[in-house]
Amino acid sequence: MTDRIVRPAEASAITGRSLASIWRDEQAGRFPQRIRIGENAVGYRLSALQTWMDSRETITAENTRVVAPGARKGRKAKNAAVSA
Repeated sequence: MTDRIVRPAEASAITGRSLASIWRDEQAGRFPQRIRIGENAVGYRLSALQTWMDSRETITAENTRVVAPGARKGRKAKNAAVSA
């Protein structure tokens, strides 16, 4: 079976990353390089995307830590009344 070419929008859907994040990481060498498939068209090899995803670290309880225990999540309301 031949390797399929994936256009950037589909690569974004496959990886769950925005096009801007993909571009930024590609420029920094942290994402597979795109290939030219036409004069004005680029894509990614599906196998390269799958290899990249397989290389990502899996989140487990051992490799995570609580950043701010007990902290409330979210932003404070803009019109929060000051309690006296």
